[in-house]
Amino acid sequence: MKAVLVRELSPDLSGVELAEIVQPAGEVLVRVRAASLNYPDLLMTQGSYQFKPEPPFVSGLEMAGEVVEAPADSGFVPGDRVRGGAKTGAFAEYVALPAAALRKVPEAMDFAHAAAMGAAYHTAHVALVEIGGLTAGQTVLVHGASGGVGLAACDLARAMGAKVIAATHREDKLERLRAIAKPDAAILNTGRFREQVSELTGGHLCDLVFDPVGGDVFDESTRCVTFGGKLLVIGFVAGRIPEIAVNIPLIKGFSVVGVRAGEYARRFPERGARIAEAIDQLASEGRITPHVERTLPLAAWREAFEAMARGEIIGKLVLEP
Repeated sequence: MKAVLVRELSPDLSGVELAEIVQPAGEVLVRVRAASLNYPDLLMTQGSYQFKPEPPFVSGLEMAGEVVEAPADSGFVPGDRVRGGAKTGAFAEYVALPAAALRKVPEAMDFAHAAAMGAAYHTAHVALVEIGGLTAGQTVLVHGASGGVGLAACDLARAMGAKVIAATHREDKLERLRAIAKPDAAILNTGRFREQVSELTGGHLCDLVFDPVGGDVFDESTRCVTFGGKLLVIGFVAGRIPEIAVNIPLIKGFSVVGVRAGEYARRFPERGARIAEAIDQLASEGRITPHVERTLPLAAWREAFEAMARGEIIGKLVLEP
C-alpha cells in the first residue's frame, strides 16, 4: 500500500516520501478515505514535537474510513464508517488500530469532515469545557484562530453560547476569518492588543484565553484575563516558550493552566469517552462543523505540508488516498 513515510527526520521534508509499504495487520483494519493534517504531523517530521517517534514511521494523527476487518468482540463490522487515529499512521491507504481508538462517524457527516473533527475539537473541548468550565455568556479570546485547533475552539465556544474574540497575526486572513469563524470580533494579536480586548468587552476582559501560540502573544494575554479567569496554554507555535512571574496571576487573580488534551483522555478514559460523545452529539445536531479549507490526493502530501508550514490554511487540510 502507499503511505507517507518519514524515513529520517529533516527540517525541509527531505526525509519524507510517498512509499510502497506492507499493509498493516491485526486489530481493526480500516480503509482510509480521508486523513486530516495537523501541525504536530509537520513537527514530527522534524523531530520538533514532544512525541518523537523513531524513523521510519508513517505520518498522520487522524483519519476516517471504512472498516475492512474487525475482531468479533470489537464492536465494529466490515463496512462501518469510522474515524479515529493514533499518533502516527493515518497518511496511508490502510491503517490498523485498536477498537478503543475508533468511533463511528455520524450519519450525516462525510469522510473529510469526520477526519477533521477529532484532534482539533477534542483539544478545544478539553481546554474550554473540561478545564476552562466554559458557560454561556462568557467571553473567550482564541489565539491562532485561523488554524485547525483555533478555529475549532471558536466553533465550539459559539456553540456553547460564549462571546468569541478570534485573534490572528495575519492581517491578510482577517476578513476570511470573520466570514468562516463568525466570531463576535476578530483582531490582530501582534503588538499590544489588550486595550482593544478591553474595549470589545466593556472593560470586563476575557473569562478564558485559548493560547496555542505562546511567545509575545502569551505575554500580552496575561493582561487580557479577567479576575477569576483562566489562561489556557495549548502550545508554543510562535517558537518561544514564555515565562511568567507568579505574582502576576496572584495579583490579577487568574489561573494559568496547561492543556494536554490527548494525555487527558489517556489518564481519564471515562472522561475522554464522554468528551467524544459530546462532540459527536454537537456535530449530529449541526451545532459544530469543522471547516475543511482544502482536500488533496495523498500523492500531493508535500503540497499539503508546505502549505501548513507557510500558514496558508484556515481550518483543516485533508488528504484523500
